[in-house]
Amino acid sequence: MGMIIDGKTIAEKYRKDIIKFTEEKKNNSLRVPCLATILVGEDGGSLSYANNQKKLCEKLGLINRQIIVESSVKEDKLIEIIEELNSDCNVDGIIVQLPLPGHINEKTVTSHISSKKDVDGLTDINTGKFYKGEDCFVPCTPQSILNLIKTTGCEIKGKHAVIVGRSNIVGKPAAQLLLNENATVTICHSKTTDLKEVCKTADILVCALGKPNFITKEYIKEGAVVIDVGTSMVNGKLTGDICFDEVIDVAGFLTPVPGGVGALTTTMLIKNTCEAMIKNVC
Repeated sequence: MGMIIDGKTIAEKYRKDIIKFTEEKKNNSLRVPCLATILVGEDGGSLSYANNQKKLCEKLGLINRQIIVESSVKEDKLIEIIEELNSDCNVDGIIVQLPLPGHINEKTVTSHISSKKDVDGLTDINTGKFYKGEDCFVPCTPQSILNLIKTTGCEIKGKHAVIVGRSNIVGKPAAQLLLNENATVTICHSKTTDLKEVCKTADILVCALGKPNFITKEYIKEGAVVIDVGTSMVNGKLTGDICFDEVIDVAGFLTPVPGGVGALTTTMLIKNTCEAMIKNVC
């Protein structure tokens, strides 16, 4: 039976450093970091993630400025809100919860976030720097994926990593991070033929499909490190892409849902906010 990669335990190590940072600010009568979260409408998943951000910010000593606007908001009004936050020296990080309503262009909106406050690494500037290997804010979910893999102690260099899912937010940046670690990377998607056979060659398998329980033990190479990024609600229960009860018997290491990638991602967002404060002194 494989070992469970506990995202909560790993996140706790980063949280201790964040608390130390914010307490030092308070003890010296200095401003603590502030993360501004923009939520458009009341999408269940986005609202849950935003509320988790708020709770964790409060726990770790940060300020979370939550800005909720109606789903009918016009694009130019949303951009105006972002520009105001860009110029506010008391705001260190800005995140716009995705997805946005259909009448709003996500790329247009996120491109207006200052690259210095883009703590989720979504702007064109940070994206360009990321793929060029320059210093930038790394997207939080891929950053979490790499951290979780590294905690297993398994060597990444020279191993075959398979990413199932090619989104700009998870799949592609996760692949780049693994390339940076000298893995040989294959990206699979809906048009991939013989997906099962490709997955079975993976020493490291990262699944970001959004299809609950899609990956069964037949997809897994014995002893592989398996990272489940999927989150879907099934009968009121948060469920990943991996059929956990089957795969745990084959994989060497496996992340649970919940308690895996998601448990670390919000912490990475707050860590980036603290780093933004250090870098960007008004």
